[in-house]
Amino acid sequence: MTPPPKLRRRPELVVAGVIVTALGCLLGAWAWSATTNTQEVLAARDTIHRGEVIKAEDIKRIRISADPALTPLPASVYDDVIGQRAALDIAAGGVLTSESTADEPLPPQGQSIVGISLTPAQVPGMPLYGGDKVRIIVTPGDNGEAPANSPQFTVAEVVGTYLDETTGNTVVNVLVPYADAGVLAARAATGNVALVLDSGAE
Repeated sequence: MTPPPKLRRRPELVVAGVIVTALGCLLGAWAWSATTNTQEVLAARDTIHRGEVIKAEDIKRIRISADPALTPLPASVYDDVIGQRAALDIAAGGVLTSESTADEPLPPQGQSIVGISLTPAQVPGMPLYGGDKVRIIVTPGDNGEAPANSPQFTVAEVVGTYLDETTGNTVVNVLVPYADAGVLAARAATGNVALVLDSGAE
C-alpha cells in the first residue's frame, strides 16, 4: 500500500502567518494601551468667566490621554468643584486644573470691583480676559483739561467683560484696591476715561 504523499509547507505562507500574528498582537497591545492610558477629567461645557460660581451645568466629564505635563482635575472631584468660583477664564471645552478654581470670595478682602462702560474708542480693539493688567486713564473733559489734583490713572485687573446690547458699549469689571474704588467709579461715570492694556509681566 502506497503511503499518502506528504504535504509540503510553502515558506512564504508560514512567513505571512507569522507576520499576521505579530501584527495582531501589536494592534491588540496598542488598543489596550489606548484605552488604559487615559483618564477621566473635568472640562467646561461653555465659557466660565473669572469670578463666576461654577454650577453643575457648567462642567462635564471627558476622557483624555494621560500626559505628565498636564495636571487636570480628575472627574472624582466633580462634587467638590460645584459651588467654587472660577479663578480665571475657562474657555468652552477647556480642561479644569487646580489653578482654575478658588474658594475665596470675589472681591477679596481689601479690594473692590468697579464696572466701567466703555465705547469702542475707549477700549483696545482686542479681547480682554480675566487677570489682564490694565490702567484706567483720565482723559480731558468737555473743557479739554483733565481733572486737577487727582491721579492721572488707576492700575486695575480685569475680572470680566460683557457687551451692553442697549448701548453697544463694552462693560469691563475691574478689581482695584478698596481706597481707589470710589474715585474710579466717579471718574468712570463721567465717561472721561480710557482703558489701556498693559503687559502681564512683572
